Amino acid sequence: MQTFVRHRFYWLNFGIPLLCAAVVFLAFDLTRIDIAFSNLFYDPVSQTFPIGKMQLFEKITHKWPRIIPNWTGEVAIIGALLSFLWGCVNAHKYPKFAAFLEKIKLAPALRFTARHRRDFLFVVFAFSLSTGVIHYLKSHTSVYCPVETTQYAGKIEHKDWYENFDLFNTAGEGRCWPGGHASGGFTMLALYFVARRYRWRHAKAVLYGSLALGMIYGTTRVFQGWHYMSHTFWAGIFIWLTCLLTALAFYGRARLDQPLRQTTVGVEDSAGGARVSAG
Repeated sequence: MQTFVRHRFYWLNFGIPLLCAAVVFLAFDLTRIDIAFSNLFYDPVSQTFPIGKMQLFEKITHKWPRIIPNWTGEVAIIGALLSFLWGCVNAHKYPKFAAFLEKIKLAPALRFTARHRRDFLFVVFAFSLSTGVIHYLKSHTSVYCPVETTQYAGKIEHKDWYENFDLFNTAGEGRCWPGGHASGGFTMLALYFVARRYRWRHAKAVLYGSLALGMIYGTTRVFQGWHYMSHTFWAGIFIWLTCLLTALAFYGRARLDQPLRQTTVGVEDSAGGARVSAG
């Protein structure tokens, strides 16, 4: 039974994204679906993506949304640093200092960060590794964005990522595959694994919210001509795998595979006052 549960965890968490990768490769990279979708937002008369010229749209969908992953990463870094600070506070050796921290209400926050040090460090590492993976893939595939290619009045010939891929060397100047902006949204998947560690009943909401955020980030860039739709899918696949491997290193499979806690509601039986649980 334990072997089945372990294999089921790996089949779901690795199998589904790898299956998605195969589908994206066959359905998008080997066809012209990407171009057909981008054509819907391209004006051949002006030879531009009209939405890409809207400054307000650019701010709302590209610049402002960066706040979410940026602030999350910054909070994780601060939390990780503070978690080590609490370890230096010895209440027996420095009772006045400890009392001062209690008085200004800083001690509870420091205790919280110390208690969740592994989680803060996990988020820091997951964000850093995800960013590193995306930057590696960008520089080693040298894919140019649609607006930079001759397909859309640019100067560079369009090539798919597998045509340029170089494992050890920089492939060229292109930096469009996978989607960088989409990956910023998908990095919030790290919070899902923290929620899974604690079996939080709303963990799936964090999962779906992170996926939706990445898709929104990526799709709006497609509207502007700065990415193809498949770039968003690839970003999500690579970020998921990176966060999953990092979570396995920090927490282990057994902890991540525990069932989520359910809400227990006490209901009094009208006859005998017995309580039953609904979850």
